[in-house]
Amino acid sequence: MLAIDHVIVPVRDLALAATDLESRHGLTSVAGGRHPAWGTANRIVPLGDTYLELVAVVDPEAASRSDFGRWIASAVPGRPLGWAARTDEIDAIGHRLGEPVLVGSRVDPSGASITWRSVGLDVAVREPGLPFFIQWGDGVPFPGAAAIDHRGGPVTLKHLSVAVDRERLADWLGDHDLPIAVTGPSATMAITLTRGDDHFALD
Repeated sequence: MLAIDHVIVPVRDLALAATDLESRHGLTSVAGGRHPAWGTANRIVPLGDTYLELVAVVDPEAASRSDFGRWIASAVPGRPLGWAARTDEIDAIGHRLGEPVLVGSRVDPSGASITWRSVGLDVAVREPGLPFFIQWGDGVPFPGAAAIDHRGGPVTLKHLSVAVDRERLADWLGDHDLPIAVTGPSATMAITLTRGDDHFALD
């Protein structure tokens, strides 16, 4: 079974972006860590069963050698860029798609190693709108479930609008029941969040 794991939001400065998100939308974030091989670092906006990942380039030289780093560096700051689908069957997905299962990690502010395995990140970078797939390491706390208080109360993801060819996405995802809407390749990605009875968008 698939779930929306997280949505990537590129930013130029993590601290400034976190302050802006708190001011505009009442969304609180926590420090994530660095991705040394990609030249990036992140902050996490926990939303319970999913999260927003604010990502900034912090080592331009390393980022220039990484597909992911170049993707973040060339993106429009503050606009949702990509997303990940969570699974507990990453090996089966890799086999179905004919894509390798890769191991990733980062070190959080406490010094703990956060590990995961993923499929299709390079494809997601090349084909905007397609997710990559992720399975967290055994015993790794899910970032979206971090204890945090958003101003005005808990916030959850209502749905995600993705700009991609509908048939390509269906083939890539396989069977799913994800809260996504396909808007076509000429549109942009958008997130609709809920707080109580209120809905608001990030796009």
